[in-house]
Amino acid sequence: MNNSITLPVSIVESKARERALLLLDEGTAHEILGPFDFFESPHLEAQNIVPQSDDGMIIMQGTIRGRRSLVISIEGSFQGGGIGEVSGAKFAGALERAYASCEAGELIYPVIIYDTGGVRLQEANYGLLSIAEISSAIVALKKYVPVIGIIPGKVGSFGGMSLTAGLCSALIMTREGRLGMNGPEVVQQEAGIQELNAKQKPFIWKMIGGSMRHNSNLVDAIVEDDVVNYLDTLEDLWAKNSFKQRTTEYDTFLNMLKHLQLEEKISTDEAQEILSNRSELANAEATVADGGNPSRGRTWFNAFTNNAPSISETPSVLVADAELNGEKARFIAVVPNSESKFYRARNGEFGLQEAWTVAKYVRQAIEEDKDSANKRLIVPIVDVPGQAFGYHEELFGIYLACAASVEAYAVARQSGHPIVTCVVGKAISGAFLAHGMQGNRIISLDDSEVQVHVMSKKSAALVTMRTVEELDEFAKSVPSMAYDVHSFQTLGALHELIDGINADKPSKEQARKVLHSIVMAKEDIIQSGDRTLANRIQSKVAVENGRKASIAVREKITQQWN
Repeated sequence: MNNSITLPVSIVESKARERALLLLDEGTAHEILGPFDFFESPHLEAQNIVPQSDDGMIIMQGTIRGRRSLVISIEGSFQGGGIGEVSGAKFAGALERAYASCEAGELIYPVIIYDTGGVRLQEANYGLLSIAEISSAIVALKKYVPVIGIIPGKVGSFGGMSLTAGLCSALIMTREGRLGMNGPEVVQQEAGIQELNAKQKPFIWKMIGGSMRHNSNLVDAIVEDDVVNYLDTLEDLWAKNSFKQRTTEYDTFLNMLKHLQLEEKISTDEAQEILSNRSELANAEATVADGGNPSRGRTWFNAFTNNAPSISETPSVLVADAELNGEKARFIAVVPNSESKFYRARNGEFGLQEAWTVAKYVRQAIEEDKDSANKRLIVPIVDVPGQAFGYHEELFGIYLACAASVEAYAVARQSGHPIVTCVVGKAISGAFLAHGMQGNRIISLDDSEVQVHVMSKKSAALVTMRTVEELDEFAKSVPSMAYDVHSFQTLGALHELIDGINADKPSKEQARKVLHSIVMAKEDIIQSGDRTLANRIQSKVAVENGRKASIAVREKITQQWN
């Protein structure tokens, strides 16, 4: 009689390093930039936070059931799995090296284990830059190999990192896992308890938990928490090599959104039914009223296009092609619409409709120019106060909608479309990640109302358990925490800061001046021949100070790669 019992081996209850080791075949694991390399964040001690020697990011190479693999595992118990400069550079740098290996014909299969609240607020804009670079690398890698994400539980995957999860070729979750763009506490902070009560834990899991996401056909597999189940599912996904491409379903999702009636809150069961059958919904004829609300985004869209009519079906997304230096350029702006039925996206926020619409019209430009040697310039005009914080937004997967926008811009850039992002107002959080951060070059007006950050000050204070005044004080010594565009410029990602412009009422001469800067930025892109985001760590400002740690991490990864 055999009395031996094989007990489940939990991924949920394991630490990040253990998780990676459990997935990799025994004896094959090789850690890159491990704890004894002492690459820790240089930005935390100034804020009285003890850094961690691996910065909460585990990178390992090895094999999974004989297949060469790269495992990236995020430690949720360190700063909530938040992405800072070093951890973000480890993540992005490892994916970039994997891409180089695949390009050279040496395939390596990435597996990402998510346990993260998104950007590490104590490093703020470093996290935004890193997530943009991670996203770009995932999109590039998918041309060669599937990128598979696992969301086991504990923290889940939130914030900007939920966008990277949405970009994955496939997602594996447990019932304990959660996937959403805005954490429940932040939604409550921004929208009020009547919008979402963050203390209703069972309801939260029913709304954004693994079972809901899987039953809604938003993730590919739900597994019981035993390491063998994850391994079997990975092997099955690799063997089938057939992935859903959800980020290209813009027409399906836009049609689904037209069907929604929001006079009362849609239940989780009803939402699950709608999402799971989204491709079977009849074409809806929905006329969306346009409030014509003024904004900087609208002002500059009109100035750049000479008041051209928008071709977009969504009034809050303005899209037009205009001639610039004798060539066609596509301008895209997100603007307020007080008549939107999505009441949490009426003030210029980047919501469900906005994200899927941007994805549609960027993809349209890619398709129209696919056989052209001269791809049109794309100009995201940025004046976005953030993503929409709302119950319906989370229920219907705003993380995926924003991921679709990110991917559309990244594919356009990687296909040869020059993208020059023009910041004219607020550039906040996931909205900026989805609309602007994938540009080859970023230019900005030098104006006191231009802000770049990851979250409103009130919500940042809530999450970090500090006061707004304390955050402002720390920002003096950690520029990445500040909101002003001059602080953002010190990180090295801005191509040009344009002064002497009336941002609210530009003259024709001022508009021409900014258009000239856009043209010069486009020429710089073409001359460089580079379709990546590498210039952000190669600029003089980045090299001398702004991204020193990011550069050093990538150099070390290259040394240790093989």
